[in-house]
Amino acid sequence: MKTTSRRQFLQTTATTTGAFALPRFSIGKPGESANSKINVAVVGAGGMGGYAVREAAKQNLVAFADVDDARAAKAYKQHPDAARFRDFREMLDKKGKEVDAVLISTPDHTHFAAAMEAMQRGKHIFVQKPLAHNIWQIRTLQKAAHKYKVQTQMGNQGHTFDGMRRIKEWIDAGVVGDVREVITWTNRPCAPWFIAPKKFPLPKQNAPDTLDWKLWQGPVRHRGFSTEYVPTKWRSWWEYGCGSLGDIGCHTFDAPFHVLGLGSPMKVEIERLDPPGPGFIPMSSKVTYWFPKRGNKPPVKMVWYEAGYDVPKPERWDSKKALPSGGGMYMEGSKETLYHEGMRPTKPVITPGPRMNDLKSKLDGIEKLPSLGNGPIDELFNAIKGNIKAAGSNFDYAVPLTEVVLLGAMAQRTGKTIEWDPKNMKVKGHPEFDNLVREPAHREFSYGEELWKG
Repeated sequence: MKTTSRRQFLQTTATTTGAFALPRFSIGKPGESANSKINVAVVGAGGMGGYAVREAAKQNLVAFADVDDARAAKAYKQHPDAARFRDFREMLDKKGKEVDAVLISTPDHTHFAAAMEAMQRGKHIFVQKPLAHNIWQIRTLQKAAHKYKVQTQMGNQGHTFDGMRRIKEWIDAGVVGDVREVITWTNRPCAPWFIAPKKFPLPKQNAPDTLDWKLWQGPVRHRGFSTEYVPTKWRSWWEYGCGSLGDIGCHTFDAPFHVLGLGSPMKVEIERLDPPGPGFIPMSSKVTYWFPKRGNKPPVKMVWYEAGYDVPKPERWDSKKALPSGGGMYMEGSKETLYHEGMRPTKPVITPGPRMNDLKSKLDGIEKLPSLGNGPIDELFNAIKGNIKAAGSNFDYAVPLTEVVLLGAMAQRTGKTIEWDPKNMKVKGHPEFDNLVREPAHREFSYGEELWKG
């Protein structure tokens, strides 16, 4: 059986970020760029930033920027030689010449500012999901990636999993048939990230000395400090996060979006509980997306169920078996049902179980796409070194995926059906949505206007 090398596969199938960015290193021996260590800065060292710190330490960790000394304390102790800053702008001003790549793991509302500051200086970047807080921001990041010719990657880890490769193989080989319906679900909103406060408005509190609360808020409207926001509950507030969809959607939508080529939805419908208070997410919702026909692929209905909604079982399923409560995804095809448990495609199967045995010889005979290795940051580093052309979740892929997530979040936020005009970036018949498509930002955190001219 013919095999395809990992490098050949990635260079022919990955969506590129504009012109191919050749490796460039601030510190490195000439002629050894593919093997040299990359000089990395980390923005956000606590929480999910711990993953970025571990990956950066495999290269050359130059500097940290974190507004919270307490959250970053573990990383600081482990890497005492790396420079420390609270403001990522100051870090890039003072250490930028020593930095090749910036890994960003801050709350959603500061992704855009940190990413733009890095790209404007020619730095390759990794940004945790969702890519940014509104649609104008993510599209501006895509424009910036092309202008500055940098390698980019969003942190939806499942895109690098072998399970994603199996799903694409089975869909492309016609095993599943035409897919017209996709069902996705999560156990969120749930503790510890999503807990409604006991009363609104929130009582006044003093920020700890270890936290620069003004910098933490960054581009959004500044308000008093509360432990109902930090360190873990910020996703529940629309000012800072994007709810359960922002938390999980880029993971669970990744496989259907990728292998079915879903593109932009025509309509997004919403059912939800009333939010417990102003500015807070609804604690349960159901979001229905309608995607148009794409070439010879039929239209697709994709439904997202949160905790509190009953998830329908697949048509082909063991009736005695319950769906896992933690989350999952299945595609109803004209021939088979493809399913994976959990938020990411760890172990996809054709369901019910006996069908995998029936199809084993056929599935084993499909040419295997090569493994990608050790996660999204490692994949980005390989792109920077020129080992591959681009990371799989580069911004040309991550932006339209995140746009689907953010459209659902806007429907949850407003309780209104969205008919989307992707070309003009407008919600049809609702000009009041303009301030959600592009949210106001403080002038000192305003970026990207020039990218839209001409």
